[in-house]
Amino acid sequence: MFRREQACGGPVGNARKGVLKAARILLTIGTCALAAAVFVQMWKAYMIAPWTRDGRVRAYVVTIAPEVVGRIVELPIVDNQLVHKGDVLMVIDPTDYKIAVSLAEAAVKHAGATAENAQAEAARRQKLDDLAISDEEKQSYTSTARATHATYQQAIASLNQARANLARTRIISPVNGYVTNLLTRMGDYATVGKGIISLVDSDSFWVDGYFEETSVPAIKEGDPATIKLMGYDQIVRGQVDSIARGITVPDANPDTSGLASVNPIFTWVRLAQRVPVRIRIDHVQEGVRLVAGLTGTVEIDPVNR
Repeated sequence: MFRREQACGGPVGNARKGVLKAARILLTIGTCALAAAVFVQMWKAYMIAPWTRDGRVRAYVVTIAPEVVGRIVELPIVDNQLVHKGDVLMVIDPTDYKIAVSLAEAAVKHAGATAENAQAEAARRQKLDDLAISDEEKQSYTSTARATHATYQQAIASLNQARANLARTRIISPVNGYVTNLLTRMGDYATVGKGIISLVDSDSFWVDGYFEETSVPAIKEGDPATIKLMGYDQIVRGQVDSIARGITVPDANPDTSGLASVNPIFTWVRLAQRVPVRIRIDHVQEGVRLVAGLTGTVEIDPVNR
């Protein structure tokens, strides 16, 4: 027993203790280094790299309003349908407009014949000498020819207008987009200027990130950006397109007399204003559905600048 205890306290035991002590020191140093690296990355992410949780997907919405009135006789679309530029969205009853075109064509023929006859009469009178016709009569025939020609031009303009109105009975999609909030039904009466179809332009999606004013100086046009939309694990990538040059200032609104309305209360805690930064979307991973109004986190990477 004495020899075994003496052996454990000999050179071999001391070596083991040294190895364990060195391992503990190395483990401690490694843990501290890892913690420092994590701290640096967190510092870069939260303090250096501009980021905001206040990001919002935006898109242009095209409102379709008829330019002619009438009953809707065709409606080949449904809500949330993807349509392409040039697709027919609806057709307004063209009967009255076809009749208007026919009447306008007849009016053009009549006005053209009248103008041609008046021009011929004026030309014949101009060839006669002063003994057969007076200068006053010549001038009268010339004026009549000019008036009938003007009437003919008006008839042509009316015909063009009638044809344009007929073409407007077929409402065509001006963009690629999605039909949204469709409440119109076939048989409804369409009126001029009243929006009846809304299209979300599928080629116009972008993201607005609302950054605190203290982060704006670190953001430059062209900086890469990553967007993490709420509800999706995939990352949407883009780059800074532009930075807004103005936001609403409540104290700048004038009162009824035109004077500046200034808030007399000033708190010691001053919150940073948020400035919109427009992010152009470059890549959307499969499975991500862009919807105008979605929220997410936007992070700008200024390191590569």
